[in-house]
Amino acid sequence: MKKLRVALIGTDSLRGKEIKSVLEQKHFPLAVMEFYDPEVKEEYSKLTEFAGEPKVIHHLEEKYLEGLDLVFLAAAREVNARVARRTKDLKCRLLDVNETFNDNPRVPLIVAGINDHLLGEEITLVANPHPVTIFLAHVLHLLSARNKIKKAVCFVLQPASAYDESGMDELAHQSISLLSFETPTRKVFPTQVAFNLISCFEEVDNFGFSPVERRIIKEVKRVLDQPRLPLFVSLVQAPVFHTYSLMTYLECEREMEIGEIEQIFIKSPYFKVVKPEPSQPVSAITVAGQDEIFIGQIKKEPEFPRHFWLWMVADNLTRGSALNAYEVALKWFEATGRAEKE
Repeated sequence: MKKLRVALIGTDSLRGKEIKSVLEQKHFPLAVMEFYDPEVKEEYSKLTEFAGEPKVIHHLEEKYLEGLDLVFLAAAREVNARVARRTKDLKCRLLDVNETFNDNPRVPLIVAGINDHLLGEEITLVANPHPVTIFLAHVLHLLSARNKIKKAVCFVLQPASAYDESGMDELAHQSISLLSFETPTRKVFPTQVAFNLISCFEEVDNFGFSPVERRIIKEVKRVLDQPRLPLFVSLVQAPVFHTYSLMTYLECEREMEIGEIEQIFIKSPYFKVVKPEPSQPVSAITVAGQDEIFIGQIKKEPEFPRHFWLWMVADNLTRGSALNAYEVALKWFEATGRAEKE
C-alpha cells in the first residue's frame, strides 16, 4: 500500500479543523501530513497537533506543495483559487472543501457513493458540494433507485456555522447580550439572528430565490445527473450553531409504505433511522458531531399514498463536509491504484 504525502491549507478554519480530525481518527494512509496557513508570516510561530504530536503550521508558498500527492483546500476562497492557479504544473491533486470551485463546470463536484465514478488519473481538482447538496443527493439517490420522484420540495434550516466561526461567535454574543438585557451587535448577519428566524438576507432574483438556494438546486441536479429533476429548495437562517435540519416533501410515482422507506435508509451506511420519541427527538442538539444523516420522522398522508414528508438532520462539518472529502480522497486514489483503504 502506498501511503500519501498530504497537506491541509486553512488549518484553523472550521472545515480545516474537521478535516484534520477526520484524517486522524479514520487513519487515512499518510506518509507525510503538512499544515499551511496564509496568515502565518514567521516560520515556527504557530503550532497545531496531529496524531498526538506537535506540528508546525507553515507559511503558505505554493512551491512547498511540490512533491505532495493531495492538498485539501480549506482556506478562504480567494486563497484556494490562487493555490489552484499557481499549482497547475505540479503533480499534486487538490480537493476543495470550501466551495471555491462549485460553479465551475470543468471541476467535478463529487458526493462519495453517488458520482465518485467520475474520479480518474487525469483529474487534478475536485470540489466538495454544499452540505445540503450532499444530504439531499444521498436521499434522492436512494429513493429514486426504487421509485421515480415526481417532485421534491425541501425547507432548510441553516446553522450559524454556515458562516464559519464568525457566525457562531455572533450568535453566541447576541444570545448573551439579549439574556443580559443588552443591545446585540451585528457584524456577520444584517439583523438579529439570536432567538430569531430569517427567511433571507441576501439579494434575490426576480423570482425571490437567493443565490445559495439556486446553487443547491443546480448542484443536486448535477451530482445526480438529473437536469430535469423537479426540485425546489427554500432556506431559512436558524439560531443554532451546528447541523442543517431539512423537512423534505416528496411526491413519488408509486405508493410506498413508511416501513419500506425506512428500510431503504437503514440499509445505507450514510443514514441512521431513529424512531421519533417526545423525550429525545432528532434535532440539532442530538445530531451535532455525528457522522450519519439522521432520519427522525417519516409522514404519510393516507389520502395521498404517494406523498411523503421526511424530517432529517445532519452535521454540516462532518457528513456535510469533512467525511465526504475524506471518502472522496480515498476513492480518488484507490481508483487510480495509488492508495488503498486500511
